Amino acid sequence: MKIVSTAFPDHGAIPARHTCEGKDLAPSLAWSDVPQGARGLALIVDDPDAPDPAAPRMTWVHWVLYDMDPGSAGIPEAGRPLPPGTREGLNDWGRAGYGGPCPPVGRHRYFFRLYALDTLLGDLHRPDRAALDRAMRSHIVARAQWVGTYRKGGE
Repeated sequence: MKIVSTAFPDHGAIPARHTCEGKDLAPSLAWSDVPQGARGLALIVDDPDAPDPAAPRMTWVHWVLYDMDPGSAGIPEAGRPLPPGTREGLNDWGRAGYGGPCPPVGRHRYFFRLYALDTLLGDLHRPDRAALDRAMRSHIVARAQWVGTYRKGGE
């Protein structure tokens, strides 16, 4: 399984338009080679370098989606429309939807992780990332990731 973004290269800089310094729009994402037995897809976008890449203390979650149609091809810029069946969880700002990079210091890495699941998870009542991780635990049949980086104000 593969996930890509046309907005930035893998391990490349995320354009400001997808961050708190721009329009805070979700970047376009596309995926392929989803396993035939997959019943649903989940997407988690997180930053393991928070708050400071020199001394990370936590992973900040930017977007939580699940129960996406495995026959879908991706998500357009701005994150709408979402694939059929998609349910949204809560990011670490306590809200549903995409929250772009906004690091307080240093260049951070942002992981766009796609999971193929052997089941639909159903209504988890807007789960945070930990609750989604628990629900997915024994159901992951494939995974893929794309990584971007961002530093406020550029280099």
